[in-house]
Amino acid sequence: MDPTQTTLIDLRNAIASKQVSAEEATRAYLDRIDTHNDALNAFRDRMTDYALKRARAVDTGEVTGRLAGVPIAIKDCMCHTEGTTACSSKMLEHYRSPFTATAVQRLEDEGAVILGKTNMDEFAMGSSTENSAFGVSRNPWDLDRVPGGSSGGTTSAMAADLAAAALGSDTGGSIRQPAAITGLVGLKPTYGRISRWGLVAFASSLDQIGPVTHTLADAALLTQIMCGKDPLDSTSADVPVESDLHDVDGEIDLAPGGGKLRIGIASQYLDESANHPAVTAAFNEALAVYKQQGAEVVEVDLPHTEYGIPCYYIVATAEASSNLARYDGVHYGHRTGEPTPNGANAIQHLMSQSRAEGFGSEVKRRIMLGTYALSSGYYDAYYNRALKTRRLIARDFDTAFEQCDAILCPTTTGPAFKIGDKADDPLAMYMNDIYTVTTNLAGIAGVSVPGGFAEEDGKRLPVGVQLIGKAFDEKRLLRIARRYERETELWKHRPAL
Repeated sequence: MDPTQTTLIDLRNAIASKQVSAEEATRAYLDRIDTHNDALNAFRDRMTDYALKRARAVDTGEVTGRLAGVPIAIKDCMCHTEGTTACSSKMLEHYRSPFTATAVQRLEDEGAVILGKTNMDEFAMGSSTENSAFGVSRNPWDLDRVPGGSSGGTTSAMAADLAAAALGSDTGGSIRQPAAITGLVGLKPTYGRISRWGLVAFASSLDQIGPVTHTLADAALLTQIMCGKDPLDSTSADVPVESDLHDVDGEIDLAPGGGKLRIGIASQYLDESANHPAVTAAFNEALAVYKQQGAEVVEVDLPHTEYGIPCYYIVATAEASSNLARYDGVHYGHRTGEPTPNGANAIQHLMSQSRAEGFGSEVKRRIMLGTYALSSGYYDAYYNRALKTRRLIARDFDTAFEQCDAILCPTTTGPAFKIGDKADDPLAMYMNDIYTVTTNLAGIAGVSVPGGFAEEDGKRLPVGVQLIGKAFDEKRLLRIARRYERETELWKHRPAL
């Protein structure tokens, strides 16, 4: 078998049954990285020697577990003692973490082989991976197009089969949006479901680690392993993890008194003038699949959706301004090589020059926006009002889920756009997350699954559909999504490289 042309679970089973060794599987992925990464720029840092050492330990029986020998990639904002954790920023280019993120450690405890760090928008700020200090990543379906962001290196690697599975982080759609436009499954779990210890912070009340895979079963297995209370993360939820979370083909627990699966649709997500025809077609096809399976379609109202983008870009930038204040060239991060003048302004000069050199333009933009929103005289007008709006958005979802089991909607407004098309228009770039930011603001779960293809410039470009579920209801959400995946099997399509 070719270990790079399969699913995580199938590869895990093949390694366990000795059809292929863990070292053979790891070398196969490392060879694909060597062959394709120059064109894709999906990996920023490779852990070749470390990965092979881990694989050999699996083959000798020293390392065991539910993921024994499975090669996995992790986003560059997740700490690991091997290699560097740069957040794809010059500010942290040489940073070596003394610890490993809890989510990553839990995968390694089950035998996973970490291949390396994937490229991303600097400090996870972006929707295209054009903001990386180490160059743009490219979409394997069309190398002239973006793979989404901020987890674009992650989705580029997965779509090109450079790893059996990968981890991304989602602050406003950074797993789901790139997964949609590269033909993958991307899950943003409930806030607090997976520990954020060792995830370099962008916006602490929004960030969440999640899996990027080919199938929902693969995503469910990784989620089950990573979930659970972590004493190192005060925001991780002490909520029991279902022993059958990985079983996406199991029965769906329906609301008391309800005999049918109820799929909610909201008019706020269905503006045909804003959505690419392929996105509209994918949504309609998904809705038809659920109707054919006997689901009841329920119209729900999410009236504050229109405030999602402005609310998000106040809350997220305010938190980013606070979180990134530590990178000043003194406590953490890049220090300028310019001579520092003597006198009272010496430390101010050192810090300002270090930050000017270390941060890219988008990070600087968001720091300034957040600092302004938190400044004296504007706090109530912007930040405090955004927090009130956030509560209204969460209440909209609470009300909607009284009427339905999951909400079906697009993941993005269209397929991948060409590199450079939106680089000079920040607002147009921010609107890429219009269908994803509200789930982060509400702290609930969302999953994007392959929905079909658009045809542009002679290329087939993936689009996705999204299902949104209640907080801590990942098991039911994944089982509902599986009904669609099982019918369409769109995950089997791969780009030609």
